[in-house]
Amino acid sequence: MKSRSVFTAALWLLAIVSLLNAVWMLTHAWSWFEWIPGVADTGTANAHFIHDVGIAYAVCGVGLFWTTRNIATARPVYLGITAFFVGHALGHVLEILLGALPHSHWLIDIPLVFAPAAVLLWFALPAQWKKLLSN
Repeated sequence: MKSRSVFTAALWLLAIVSLLNAVWMLTHAWSWFEWIPGVADTGTANAHFIHDVGIAYAVCGVGLFWTTRNIATARPVYLGITAFFVGHALGHVLEILLGALPHSHWLIDIPLVFAPAAVLLWFALPAQWKKLLSN
């Protein structure tokens, strides 16, 4: 499978998950807070903050879809989305290392925090992006 196909599939999957997460955060903040594994470990629920982050996920989801259709001009948008996901993941790493989150988050955060950031960062590398443009 060519890297462009893997890239497109990964972005579609991440875009769908991001948009579903955003809709849930924006429409049922309390339910989202209670059901997403590990979220309650971060402190008390704050609907306003959950809504704000939901908007960020919605923007990222739309941007990821757009990126798959406009790869030749999408690098700045893609890097912005990658910065959000990588920053979010690094925040979790710091909180785990500093004891603000329990060590169980090393595993809990793999599917929705660490893996998306790693995939986006991989494709953001200049050599990988160049391969995407040449496919």
